Amino acid sequence: MSAKVLISGASIAGPALAHWLGRYGFEVTVVEQAPALRDGGQDVDFRGRTHLTVLERMGVLDELRALGTGGSPMTFVGPDGRQLLHLPAEFAGGDVEVPRGELAQLLHRHSSARAEYVFGDSITALEETPSGVRVAFRHGAPREFDLVIGADGLHSNVRRLAFGPEQRYVRHLGYYAATWQLPNTLGLPVGGVGLNVPGRLMSVGAAHRDPGRAGAFCLFASPELRYDRHDPGQEKALIRAAFAGLGWRVPQLLESLDAAPELYFDSISRADVPTWSTGRIALLGDAACGATIGGMGTGTAVVAAYVLAGELARARGDHRAAFDRYEKLLRGYAQGCQKGGDRTGPFLAPRTTAGLRFRNALLNRRWALDKMLELGRQVSSVELPDYDGELARGPKVRG
Repeated sequence: MSAKVLISGASIAGPALAHWLGRYGFEVTVVEQAPALRDGGQDVDFRGRTHLTVLERMGVLDELRALGTGGSPMTFVGPDGRQLLHLPAEFAGGDVEVPRGELAQLLHRHSSARAEYVFGDSITALEETPSGVRVAFRHGAPREFDLVIGADGLHSNVRRLAFGPEQRYVRHLGYYAATWQLPNTLGLPVGGVGLNVPGRLMSVGAAHRDPGRAGAFCLFASPELRYDRHDPGQEKALIRAAFAGLGWRVPQLLESLDAAPELYFDSISRADVPTWSTGRIALLGDAACGATIGGMGTGTAVVAAYVLAGELARARGDHRAAFDRYEKLLRGYAQGCQKGGDRTGPFLAPRTTAGLRFRNALLNRRWALDKMLELGRQVSSVELPDYDGELARGPKVRG
């Protein structure tokens, strides 16, 4: 009898884990509160040997390269439209950059044959029993699983239920960010062009797949705000207030908010959980060690899914040993990647005119760009076991 594993979250970390667990013979269920896979979102990237090795072992690297955008150049301009700084495509795009929605669809496709997906539902209670975890759902009947994994992001529901309130673990880093889609009525090129003033960035660029569509991205410095994260109207009001009075294309972009089919808005924050597991429940990806933007969260989530599944398979039913090895192997690596999120806001929107001038002067030099790219590759590298090879030499793995 294979172990039954419930994964909360069907964005990136959850389907990646479902792929590996299904491959190793576990009985996997993925529950996602959204009614379907979420489309849209910012492009995400993978960089360095570790990311590419895991993607290759998953059997998805060639598909991702075929979906690749080639990277997205970014140009920063001042209020008069004059260019202040240009970052080439490889700076943000890493070795492989893909639209987030397309990555989610690919991972779902590769995992769905071996995993049950339940959309439009969420976990409301977790109760450990001598033999497993009894799970109550908002809509579905209660069920019991051997293990529960929270792969449900920075605002993790599983973490809240099993570890305690979010405020214990999530720290605001002084900025908010938002993205939304709009028609490309301005004839914009692919990539981003953004107005940069102290503490604020508003950018827009054509979509890679459809030049008739564009994506807006904004970021602004702010103390922690009180608002309903499930109310787009409140979020749009906060964005309008933050960018009121600016020229360039800002008024048009703010006007496009009303018709935006989907808005992403969140604080730039980081999660720091002292231990990633409790009993039969563990955390994965941003729920355990996340940063909203700039912390290489997508690549880290895919690497962590590979390690967690591999350790569970290697442990042959001893989940405590598996959770312990998973955390020992990855905590330092994940925290190293996560530090990039601390710098994202100050890098994209320095709070002072002097800070803007310093960043622009530094990064207008090619050697400085190359140095930052190399540091990114180094941070995203860690030695990983070859679980497939190791397990193939032993008896058939069951949960």
